[in-house]
Parts: sequence; structure tokens; C-alpha cells
Amino acid sequence: MKQIFSLLSILFFSVVCQAQTDSTLQKDSVTSKKSTFTVGLSYANNANYYGMKSEEKMAYAATVASYQHRSGFSLNGMAYRLLNDSAHFVSAYTLGAGYSFKLSKRLSVDLSYNYTFYPKLSPFLQAANPHMASISLSHNSWLTTSLGVDYAFGKTDDFFTTLGISKQINLFSLSAKDVVTLTPLIDVTGGTQRFYKYYITEKNLRDSILGILIPPVLGGGTSGSSSTTAQSVTSFDLLSYNLKLPLAYNRASYMVEFATQLSLLGQKAQSDPGKLNSFFTASFYYQF
Repeated sequence: MKQIFSLLSILFFSVVCQAQTDSTLQKDSVTSKKSTFTVGLSYANNANYYGMKSEEKMAYAATVASYQHRSGFSLNGMAYRLLNDSAHFVSAYTLGAGYSFKLSKRLSVDLSYNYTFYPKLSPFLQAANPHMASISLSHNSWLTTSLGVDYAFGKTDDFFTTLGISKQINLFSLSAKDVVTLTPLIDVTGGTQRFYKYYITEKNLRDSILGILIPPVLGGGTSGSSSTTAQSVTSFDLLSYNLKLPLAYNRASYMVEFATQLSLLGQKAQSDPGKLNSFFTASFYYQF
């Protein structure tokens, strides 16, 4: 655990201390002079939780709404529909609030709290913890560096720390009023995994209701998770290394984005340790 925090500190401060060059590509919502309202639609080929995924395939469609006041205060909501969920029209929905402010010209802070409503026996990997409180620190220079801490709680409680480095790049424009951008992001996440025991318990119950044979490992579980389930989930471990590649078409009032994420799971991740996961999303956002 000490080695993980040392690595995070070294990476964070090495990027923060780079040349203080202004970036004309970096969006700065903290200093926006007007309030905005954004709505959107999104599709994902699988649900993603810090680079991890559940044992079931969980492609979903989602609707998004967000209000950002010029003071930095924001409200947001999101509704999910799992494409293989025939029992619920809405598989989960999230409501949240946040506040963003500047510490200096380049340093900003984001505070947020979200609550997600999950139905009984939800297949989401994170269903144990509907509450999420977060704080992130971002430094905007030639590169953007962010360091975030999340506290997820509810049936259990878990802590996560994510360090990310990104760069927004203008690729080309089709006209004078648009731009196509690519924003590569590399991040590493560490955390606890108490949520996983709850997930396995709920999955076994769902499988028993459906009449699926449950292997006798800690009262159930699949053969792929038998060795990892027996490990401790209370320690702080390295969970995933992530590479995200969002390609976006931007105009004055809307954006279309296609994003790919590759996540290499840590050896102590409870869900498929050492495996490379891939995720794809397609999204459309309109801002008023």
C-alpha cells in the first residue's frame, strides 16, 4: 500500500511541475461565465467499474442531464437501461450534485456526491454501495493531471484513488465552426473491494432463482472467480491500469463522441485478475 501511494505521489508531482504553458484546447468549466444545461444519450457495450466488469454481459443505453451554474454548482442525473434486462424499464438511475472551484490559475477542485437507485438483486458490480462522495484535484497545463479520491458506501464501504494524465488534441476541422478532438487519458486506480463479496452473494441468489447450478465455493460463485473470492477484499490494492481514447466531434452546442477504453486489471483484483478488459461507448450531448 505504501508503494502504491509513493508511485501516485511521484507521478502526480512530476507532471504538475512541468512547463507552465497555456493550453488553448483545455475546457475550463470552473471559470465559465454562463450557466449551461446539457442533455445526452449514451450507449456502452459493457458496464465499467474502475476498469472492472461483472461476470454477466451488461451492455446498456443511458440518458443524461446536467445543469452547471456559473458559480460552479452543478446538478446531474442519469438513467440506465441494461439491454438484457426484461424485468425493469430502468435498470438504475443516479442523482447527484457537485461544486467546482479554482485554487489558482491552473489548479481546480471538484467536489461531488451521487446516489444511485438500484433495484433488488441488481447485477451491477457496484450495487452494494449506492452512495458515492468524491473529491478531485486537477492541474491544467500542457498536460492535464488529476488526482481523485472516491468513498463508496451503503451495504459496505470502499475507498478508491485514481491518478490520471490526459492531453486534449485538435485533429482537424470540417468547417470554421467545428473541431474534431482526441483526448488520450492514462490512469491508474487503487482501492478496496468489499463490494465484491456483496456482488457474489447477490449473483448466487439470482442464479438460484433462475435454477443455475452454483459451484460450492464460499457458498457459491463461478469457477472463474473461485480463487479470487477467497482473497481479502479489505486491503488497499492496485485494481487497474487504464487507457482511454475519446474521439469527439464538437460544435458550438453539441458533441458526438466515440470512446474506447482498455483496462489491465491488477493481480489482486477480485474480478478476473490480470485480464485485459475492453469497453466501447458512443455518446451524443446537446448543450443549451
